[in-house]
Amino acid sequence: MVDKAGVAAWDGSLETFRLLANSLQAMIAYYDSEHLGYGCRFANKAYAAAFGLTEASIIGKTFVEIIGEAAAREVKPSIDTVTRERRTVAYARELAAADGTRRWIEVNVIPNVTPDGHPMGAFVIVTDITGHRLATQALRESEERLTKFMQASAEGIAFHRDGIVTDANPPLCEMLGFTLGEVRGRHAVDFVAPDKRPQAQQVLAGGLDVTYESALVHKDGHRIPVELISRTLVYGDEKLRMSVVRDLRDRHAAQARIHHLAHHDALTGLPNRMSFMERLGQQIEHARIAGKSLALLFVDLDHFKRVNDSLGHLIGDRLLQTVAARISACLRAGDVVARFGGDEFIVLLDDAARDDVAQVAHKLLRAIELPVDAEGRDLSVTPSVGIAMFPHDGATPTELIKNADTAMYIAKSRGRANCQFFDPAVATAAYDALVLESELSQALQREEFVLHFQPQVRASDGTLAGIEALIRWMHPERGMLRPDAFIALAEQQRVMLPISQWVLRTAARAALQWRSQGLIAVPIAVNLSSMQFRANGFVDAVAQVLREEGVPGQWIELELTERMLMDDVGEVQRTLQQLKALGMRVSVDDFGTGYSSLAHLKEFPIDGMKIDRSFVADLPQQRGSVAIARAVMQMAQGLSLTVVAEGVENEAQRRFLVEHGCDLLQGELVSLPLSADDLVRWIERHRAALHT
Repeated sequence: MVDKAGVAAWDGSLETFRLLANSLQAMIAYYDSEHLGYGCRFANKAYAAAFGLTEASIIGKTFVEIIGEAAAREVKPSIDTVTRERRTVAYARELAAADGTRRWIEVNVIPNVTPDGHPMGAFVIVTDITGHRLATQALRESEERLTKFMQASAEGIAFHRDGIVTDANPPLCEMLGFTLGEVRGRHAVDFVAPDKRPQAQQVLAGGLDVTYESALVHKDGHRIPVELISRTLVYGDEKLRMSVVRDLRDRHAAQARIHHLAHHDALTGLPNRMSFMERLGQQIEHARIAGKSLALLFVDLDHFKRVNDSLGHLIGDRLLQTVAARISACLRAGDVVARFGGDEFIVLLDDAARDDVAQVAHKLLRAIELPVDAEGRDLSVTPSVGIAMFPHDGATPTELIKNADTAMYIAKSRGRANCQFFDPAVATAAYDALVLESELSQALQREEFVLHFQPQVRASDGTLAGIEALIRWMHPERGMLRPDAFIALAEQQRVMLPISQWVLRTAARAALQWRSQGLIAVPIAVNLSSMQFRANGFVDAVAQVLREEGVPGQWIELELTERMLMDDVGEVQRTLQQLKALGMRVSVDDFGTGYSSLAHLKEFPIDGMKIDRSFVADLPQQRGSVAIARAVMQMAQGLSLTVVAEGVENEAQRRFLVEHGCDLLQGELVSLPLSADDLVRWIERHRAALHT
């Protein structure tokens, strides 16, 4: 039986309880236990509203009616515990509220019993824990993501609290050589290299979020350069420190490699020009303070370009590598050798007397000129060495190098394959050569170049068959200069291309003028420079000149050297075919002095060849020249090529050449090179002489 006196007492305080309950945020209700269905006797506004009811409409409804059958079944074990054991029970569940939202609630069911233990009902206090639940879930998900990140990251990661390591991922353990069990519980600074610990301790003590470079120590004791990224993470009320450890060994190795490449020659492995200049400046300063002498040796390989042009760059590169190794083997530990560029090497000897330097230089000469195996055949080059001494020949790197370079050119001028010390008196001549170089760059603009023309006649009847255009430099102070005085300089200064274009254009204009006057009906031959022939767009440039000057290709003949044919056989063939498509004649100049073979020669679309004047000069007395001249003419006849003999100076040479089938003659016997006006007069006289 229900204690009616207790119920009456409860009824009397109900209103007071209602006022109190509605002032709280919690959802509060009271159920009586009259039918153990727990009919609702009271609910505050928050509780009633959660189920879509009012304070009035909720009264009398059973527990099941209010929260629903499914929810009632879920919480029934807890309610039974309250009824049976007369104790408070708490549980959490998800609530589908009347407004459609889903909330997480914590429910406390408190039994109301009489003094003698008889159950009267139960208080229900409901707290919305959605925010806390979501925060807890977010923290858990964050921890899961962080754990996955740690495991997946390729970089080392460690967590530590107050400096004590709480967790570390596999990459960090592998980097350090420790297991996770060996890492946990130790102080993070224990793994830092001793000289880096003060910085690490400062970061830890200050709780700083920083990125800095440091070094760790592997279990076996070796040092590991690292980048440390330190951050503070907050988990609820707890603060953790996270350190991302980035291994810098690969980066440092790459930087070292980049530094090496920046300061060393890729082909030979020797220091390069930039590295050597830095070293030279330091050595000069040390020598100045210590009162010591230095020797600078400038080494240049003689005729190295011929190796590249004839045998290819691969063999040339192999030769440079061998020379570099041989120079290094001749030096002391404290001496320095660098590749200065191309086929140039530079050597710095520390604290060396002049006599000792001369011995080293001759040792280099002997070592470098030894034969090198080049694909089964012996190949050798000789060096020219120029020497400048500090402080006698220069007090700065620039002065020393300039004077050693000057001495090297003096060595070349004295027959190559020798060494020369810098001599100020001899350097004056070198200075004059430099002045000539400077003037050459302006000669074209000043219109100081002119063309001279040398006629070619048929060996059979003496009629005019061709004209060769030859450049001359009308130097304002030195007078008429022949090509051998400036062409090499022009190629070094990179002004050969515009000069070559000028020659071609001027020859084309002369051809047009003389043909329009009825003076000639023969082509004008123009010599091609190797730089011009190899230039990008060469054929287009030739075609442009012909087009702009209104000259057919048949009026111009192009002469190239035998060596130019062998530079790149496939490319040369294509270029020659393009020139032939323009209607131009092509002939080989100075035949017999280069490296071409008959097998290659027949593959080129050429029209003629010139016997070099060095062979013609000895005809008909010298047996070797006779044999070569005969062979060239016989070969040309077999290939249907026109043969021109240049440098014909006497009647004996002419008779020999005519007897053996030479087609055209050129040289002093016919005419010296002439100015344009003199050539016109020569043509008129020659034509008249043939008709008398």
